[in-house]
Amino acid sequence: MTTAKRSAGLLLFRHTDNGLEVLLGHMGGPFFARRGAGAWTLPKGEYEPDETAWEAARREFQEELGLPPPDGEALPLGEVRQNGGKIVTAWAIEADLDPATVVPGTFEMEWPPKSGRRQAFPELDRVEWFGLERARALIVKAQAGFLDRLMEHTG
Repeated sequence: MTTAKRSAGLLLFRHTDNGLEVLLGHMGGPFFARRGAGAWTLPKGEYEPDETAWEAARREFQEELGLPPPDGEALPLGEVRQNGGKIVTAWAIEADLDPATVVPGTFEMEWPPKSGRRQAFPELDRVEWFGLERARALIVKAQAGFLDRLMEHTG
């Protein structure tokens, strides 16, 4: 029996004149380049059993956005299971971040497939603030549960 992969991340939120907004990143690489709905995520990444989910969430925020994770009260949003079986744990933190300051981390993969060529792609190719309704339409389906839990925490 294989253990499900685990991932952890931070969902930033802010209050604006237009209401509550969340910071999402569009997944980088060729598979998501032309996709909108279902290709946006909170900054997150996988971790091994010797690291806590909280430590991983903060490390992955730094790796994916190139910025230190913000300080502030972390609201636990619990876990969701994505379609592929991966379990994602998240916390929400109220903070304002300018997407223009993001310097995304990269990953390498063979592209085009079977070409023998390796290319680097950004982990997240863009980062934007969205109102909850728009975020719900774009975020990885299972992660929409985090938006619901954030609303419960913030009223």
